[in-house]
Order: sequence, then structure tokens, then C-alpha cells
Amino acid sequence: MSNFAALRLIFVSWVFQKGLTALIKTQHIVLAAVGEDSSLSCQLMQPKDVLQVTWQKSLPEGMKDVACYSKHFGPGVNDGFQGKVDLEAAGLQNCSIVIRNLTEQDEGCYHCLFNTYPEGALTGTTCLQIYELHEPILHVGESNSAEEALVSCSATGRPAPTVTLTVPHYNSTSVTNTNGTVTVTATARLPDESTQVGCAARVLSAPQKEVFVMIPEVKQSPAGDLTSIIVVSVILACVCVCVAAVIVFLRRRRHQNGVSHGDAEKTKTPQKTTKDPHEIQTPLMKNENELRQRTSSVKKEKKNFTTSCLKVKKTLF
Repeated sequence: MSNFAALRLIFVSWVFQKGLTALIKTQHIVLAAVGEDSSLSCQLMQPKDVLQVTWQKSLPEGMKDVACYSKHFGPGVNDGFQGKVDLEAAGLQNCSIVIRNLTEQDEGCYHCLFNTYPEGALTGTTCLQIYELHEPILHVGESNSAEEALVSCSATGRPAPTVTLTVPHYNSTSVTNTNGTVTVTATARLPDESTQVGCAARVLSAPQKEVFVMIPEVKQSPAGDLTSIIVVSVILACVCVCVAAVIVFLRRRRHQNGVSHGDAEKTKTPQKTTKDPHEIQTPLMKNENELRQRTSSVKKEKKNFTTSCLKVKKTLF
């Protein structure tokens, strides 16, 4: 066979295969986010005698059967995909699968094969592309200039997201993380005035995520006012310390004066002398004592007089 004949045969086979493939309606690319569920569908556009529909996944080591629907045995999911893949619409003319809780490992191309008689297998291909995109974070801070505000917006995703700010001019930087995601940060300097700033993050053709913030006008204090505030604060602190010291000193002084006054009062208080009970006499007792003394004196004089009389009498006789 000549080269021309061989090329003609290859061309006819390609056209025939393209014609058969055109009989299947499917999505060529399906974009889905990590953690979501994704549905892949295949529909045969012309009625054919289909014996079985088979779903396969392309792997580095070759094609691997995922699920199938047979005219005689019904639906079934192969080992390794059970709990991950479900047959959503199982039929010989229309067959769809659902992949649950998407991860990076689920990314790839999936093929639906309509095994017909007598044409053979009619194949449709859908490539599943997984992306990851987290909510953007918009931050407003102070810049080195007192007349500007610094605005930054960061978004992390896989592949690298596109981050845009609703301002005329901004700069973007990117950092690749250890888990394969990329963090992109857009920064801009804005005049110190009240305005609204928005940030949008997008990965591939997936829906973008947006966030907005209102930047209030910031009144910057002059350097002189700031210095005055610092000086006043220091003075107030010193005054508070001095007042506290004076209060402590006065309390200690008052306490010491109280102790000294108590000792002086004890010194000035006269000691009570203990008198002999015999020296303590009431007026009545005093009169009685004087009467007793007088009586005793009279008796003593009488006795002396009697004694004298006796002596005279003895002398006479």
C-alpha cells in the first residue's frame, strides 16, 4: 500500500470517528471547586442499540473503569470509586455520574463509552478541572505618609488567583505555599479621605469572590500636638506619683503623732496614791475619834487627880 493510500485510510477513519463522536453531547471541560460535588453527563443524540455504557478515567498508567450501566446487569460502581462516585442518571441513551467532595486527586479526564451494535464504541470525553479559592482578605492600615492610607487585599487559591482592587494603581506580589496553593496580595496607597474600596479574587473562569470596605477619613495629629500630648501625660504621671507620696507621708506622720500623744498622756496622768485605810475618815468617824480622844483625856486627868489625892492623904496620915 502506498503512502497516499495509507494517509487516505487514516483520514477516513478520523472523519468516521469524529462523526461518531459528534453523536454524543457532553461538556468538554467542567470546572469545580475543592469540596464541592460535580456532575459529568453524556447523552447519545441518535437512538442506537446500546448494550452498555461505561465511564472510565485517564490515569498515568492507563484507563481505569469507574462505573457502568448494563442492559442486562443494571448500574454498578467499580472498586476504588465506591462512596466517591454515584450513577446519577443511569440509562443506555443518557448516563451521568456524580463525583462527591472533590479533591485534587479527582482532577482529570473522564470518558463515557456507548457500546453499540454494530457500530461499536461511541466515546465522549469530559475533563474535570479542580480549583481552590478562599475568601479574599481586605486590610486598611496607615502608611509612612500622614496623607495616605495603605490598602492591601490577599487571596489564596490553586492555581494562582487573580486579585484586583477598585483603585487606579496597585502592585501585586505572590507567594507559593507548602500545600501547593498560591497567595496573591495587591497593595495600593490611597489619599487620606473617605472612600470605598473593593477587592475581587478569581481563579480561571470560576465565579469571582468580592469584598468591600469603607475607608473613613483619618485625622492625623500634627507632630507638635503629639509632643504636647506626651509631655502632658508625663507631667500628669509625675503629679500622681507626688500626690501618692505625700499621702503616704502624711499617713505615717499622723500615725507617729498619735503614738507620741498617747505616751505623753500616760506621763501626765497622776498616779493614784494608795492611802492607809485608817487615814481615810468620813466626817462622822472624825467626830467619833475626837470624842474618844476627849474622853480619854478626861479619864486620864481624873486618874491623875485621884492619884494625887491619894498621895496627899498618905502624907497626912
